[in-house]
Amino acid sequence: MAMATQSLTLFVARQLICRVSLCCGRGILAPNGGANFRGRDAVPTARMRSRQISCRATLFVVFPCIFLTTALAEEEPKTYSLETAQLNETSLEIWNNPSFQKQFAESYMAETEVEPRIENNERSTMQKVLEMIANDEMSKATETIEKEIARDEDASPVFDFTLANLYFQMEKFEKALSSYQIAVEKFPKFRRAWKNMSLIYVRQGRLEEALPGLTRVIELGGSDAITYGLLGYAYSSVENHISAESAYRMAILLEPKTLDWKMGLARSLFKQERYAEAASLCGQLIENHPDRSDLWLLQANAYIGLNQPVKAAEIYELVNHLGQATVASLNMLGDIYINEELYDMAVESYIGALEKDTEKSTDRTIRSAKVLSARGAYEETRKLVETVEGLRKDQLSEDQRKDLLKLKARLAVADGSDEEEVQVLQQIVELDPLDGEALILLGQHSSRTGDMEKAEFYYERAANIEK
Repeated sequence: MAMATQSLTLFVARQLICRVSLCCGRGILAPNGGANFRGRDAVPTARMRSRQISCRATLFVVFPCIFLTTALAEEEPKTYSLETAQLNETSLEIWNNPSFQKQFAESYMAETEVEPRIENNERSTMQKVLEMIANDEMSKATETIEKEIARDEDASPVFDFTLANLYFQMEKFEKALSSYQIAVEKFPKFRRAWKNMSLIYVRQGRLEEALPGLTRVIELGGSDAITYGLLGYAYSSVENHISAESAYRMAILLEPKTLDWKMGLARSLFKQERYAEAASLCGQLIENHPDRSDLWLLQANAYIGLNQPVKAAEIYELVNHLGQATVASLNMLGDIYINEELYDMAVESYIGALEKDTEKSTDRTIRSAKVLSARGAYEETRKLVETVEGLRKDQLSEDQRKDLLKLKARLAVADGSDEEEVQVLQQIVELDPLDGEALILLGQHSSRTGDMEKAEFYYERAANIEK
């Protein structure tokens, strides 16, 4: 560690010496603190004398610090406390990272632009292309730039960028991406190219691929609200909700009136299970946007996370009365009502979800009917089963028909209707001769009615089924 520190210190010292020499003009510091000037700078001007004073001050401040740092690095500590050991275990490794060392070395140089240059011999061509674009002659402009790039592969990256923009406008996204990539390879700090390339990825839903470009735009100083907002959106897509939160907060800071960024922040808080913060933020947004059902539903889900189902039910009902309920919200409302033993209201919610579901799925409703049956809500179960058969009769799978028949058998048992139960169970066995549960129920029914021979028959069939 001491040798690494000493090497870095000597590196910095050499760089500073070079910097000081440059600061002093073309002179070299003399031992007496003056300067030996050569050539036409034999007599130092007032400006040069000012630089000499600045250089002496730099040396006066910097070199003692360097020597002190070196001395400290060479001194070995005699003992370690527990706190010191723990600090060392969690100390940053970035100082030894080659990328960090490269960036530090580059910090001695002035920051370059984020736009490539156009050579003098290229200006006339670019001017013609821009005029064509202004006159809405996109095809002609595209053809002109393609010829220029084919003629000179080392043409300014601005040509590749402009060609990519034209492809972008024509929705030739893959060609646009390829040209943007060439532009940033030629000029890695080309900020506009990084940004537009990321916009294509976002538009295509390739959000994970958009992340490097959006991050690069921010590194290059493109700290605008849209870039931060899209970065938050991309991080959300890869389930990196902490980074998404940070990006959304920056977007809101720069553009506080945009609802998309605030919605994104609320969702990221919800995904982090910070339900109280999510519910509070949704409440603030609802005050200004009471017609947004997605805000209401997100707040209701946050209340579920806070174990406040009654508050959530109130919101679900409100959204339902607004005519903006979803299949998921209606099913969730039904679940809440079951837990509150409001079975008739639960059935109404489940039927509403069944009617609204354009995908014609039934599994969720059948599971709810089973829960109602287990709770002893037989009338509500019968109503739900009859509704399922009425709305989905032609779309039911074999397993779903079996589930409904078993529910009917339970209802028949509850009503004391043995004959109906037998008929339903026999239908189940006809659908699936290997349904052990139905065979056992038939055996039990035969036992109750005193038909032991038939009961034995059903039990033996059940016993031969491995399940």
